Amino acid sequence: MFRTTVVALTLLASGAGAPAQSTSSSTYDVPVVVASGEGTVKRAPDRAWVTIAAESRAKTSREAQRMNAEAMSAVMTKLKSSGLAGDAIQTSAIDLQPEFDYANGRQTLRGYVARNSVQARVDDLPKLGEILDAAVGAGATSVTGVRFDLRDRAAAEREALQHAVEDARARANAAAAGAGMRVDRVVKIEEHRVETGPPPRPMVMTMRAEAAAPQTPVAPGELEIKSMVTLTAAIK
Repeated sequence: MFRTTVVALTLLASGAGAPAQSTSSSTYDVPVVVASGEGTVKRAPDRAWVTIAAESRAKTSREAQRMNAEAMSAVMTKLKSSGLAGDAIQTSAIDLQPEFDYANGRQTLRGYVARNSVQARVDDLPKLGEILDAAVGAGATSVTGVRFDLRDRAAAEREALQHAVEDARARANAAAAGAGMRVDRVVKIEEHRVETGPPPRPMVMTMRAEAAAPQTPVAPGELEIKSMVTLTAAIK
């Protein structure tokens, strides 16, 4: 991963006739050092999100919808009986479309396809594979977009931010020492949001009911939560 670190040492004079200088859009009447810092926290995920869908085909739109409603009702019942709470299952898409055959430049209506997708949140991660298999066994025709996250992501983000500030402070101290000075006080800290997901490293898979394995293996890996800051400190 490419990383750029910036440490700027700026001596700003004060007094009559001394031109004001600025750094990071602020003006100081004392010497300052500006340093960037980065913090990373690694955690094993303890939550997963997955999209589960049921697809049904029939000659009429009404029949396709009826079949699909029955299929998805069975899937949702199975998900709830597998331990998922009601608020952990949310409908994400409902779709009904005609399907056509094309021959000799002519379009002929073949029938209709109805799809219903839900997003499920799994907080008991060791049961994820079992839950996916149960959904497929109940009538789900596809499972996609498995992604991992942390239940307490905010705590990991705060820890990463603390490490980033510590890193920036250490760099500011080193820069000041190199100039024969020392950090007096921190006057400004700017946090730069780092979008890492949930999750930073998604796992994507699809499965079909007719090809479902007896037990779907799931490898959640490890998540990285990053934070970056810019620290401005007065030196003397």
